[in-house]
Amino acid sequence: MKYLLMAAAAASLVFPVQAQEPTPIPSPGEIAAAAPAADWIAIAPSDLLVMDLTPDAAGKPRRVVIQLLPAPFSQGWIGNIRKLAAAHWWDGTSVNRVQDNYVAQWGDATEKKPLPDGLATVPEGDYVLPVSQPKMCAGRALAVCQPAANGLTSSDIRFSGAQSRDAYAGAVGFYRGWPVAADMQIQSIRPDAQAAGSTAWPIHCYGAVGVGRNMSPDTGSGAELYAVIGQAPRHLDRNIAVVGRVIVGIEHLASLPRGTGALGFYEEPGERVPIKSIRLATELPVSERPTFEYLSTDSASFARYADARANRRDPFFIRPAGGADICNIPVPVRAVAAK
Repeated sequence: MKYLLMAAAAASLVFPVQAQEPTPIPSPGEIAAAAPAADWIAIAPSDLLVMDLTPDAAGKPRRVVIQLLPAPFSQGWIGNIRKLAAAHWWDGTSVNRVQDNYVAQWGDATEKKPLPDGLATVPEGDYVLPVSQPKMCAGRALAVCQPAANGLTSSDIRFSGAQSRDAYAGAVGFYRGWPVAADMQIQSIRPDAQAAGSTAWPIHCYGAVGVGRNMSPDTGSGAELYAVIGQAPRHLDRNIAVVGRVIVGIEHLASLPRGTGALGFYEEPGERVPIKSIRLATELPVSERPTFEYLSTDSASFARYADARANRRDPFFIRPAGGADICNIPVPVRAVAAK
């Protein structure tokens, strides 16, 4: 018996008990991919702007799809953009500026093409929206009071500690799938507090689409647009209108040759990239309309995704960062089959 026990002990040294494998930690992309169907929100075709450039040198098509901002942000400019698209105004214009690590810009390079009638002149004050906070209404139960006209309440914005540190704003968060900033402090966002004079605005992240303009007080009509193709130029926030974001085809803009003129403008007409057409998706045949959905920023899946972006724990990473720039938490968007 003694020898049997010794043999068993020796065997245990040779064949150690197998430790249970730890559960793999999912990456942000895996978290988004595993999100249930109920956590995804369809993007209306009326909110998609489809830009077709002329084919590249190899004859391949170049399509850029832009999602327009939801109300109430930037609606004066977006109304103009819808009119310009309906008038087919951009057909035959061009991408005429590509500045490295900054923007690709398109419109009428001659600045002589007549604009459609009925475009609004949008005031500079519309770069931001007023924000009120939830508070005690009528002295009784907790409720969300009505915000100012065309404004928001702070409960409309999903604030989170995962992206609470920001160099350009007191607080950053997400509104209906979009990164936004506010001039309030996250610590002050309490259901019994009122933030007098607070404002919120959309953010210039990679792929953001904005409205080109001349010197103030001009705010641009929406006829001249640009897409961010470099590090997020957050200094433009509240100085230029953000109206949308590229959700497909940013590579067709980011890979274009850089302009050698001032600010990256092309110096020769032959360098410009012609635009075949820009249409709202609703104007395309149903069979040709692109269809997409985004991961709801109010969902538990997005909360896990945002935390994973701020604290990478999947196998490649050595230590979590403990936070993330708002632009480093891109909202997942996916193409879906038309229903």
